[in-house]
Amino acid sequence: MSSQQSTQTMKPATAAKKLGVYLPATPAEFQQGVVTRAELNELQADPPEWLRALRADGPHPRPVVAAKLGVSISGLARAGVTEALTTEQIEALKQERPEWLEKERATQAEVRKEGARLKSIKKEKNAPDA
Repeated sequence: MSSQQSTQTMKPATAAKKLGVYLPATPAEFQQGVVTRAELNELQADPPEWLRALRADGPHPRPVVAAKLGVSISGLARAGVTEALTTEQIEALKQERPEWLEKERATQAEVRKEGARLKSIKKEKNAPDA
């Protein structure tokens, strides 16, 4: 048996997801290659200018857009928001406060509240009797 370790690689789409960026907005060399675990760690530890710019200005992938707006990804879909948005577009939506955004934020708040309630009940059931 040898102790040689194989290099773990991932597709660019997986690496982009882990980095929280929109793959089509990344440089061509990133999109066309494979990314090793070491390269991903390096990108996270010391992001190059293109990665810093994408994280700051976008376009952002739907999970990031949803988080920045305080809604779920499903809420974005219900509102018809299917494309990536820039930070500027997200800020404009926050300022405009369209009806769908207020509704989805309220829905998301209820979901979180219910989740916390269920977690509390589960914790009480598992607590030892004192």
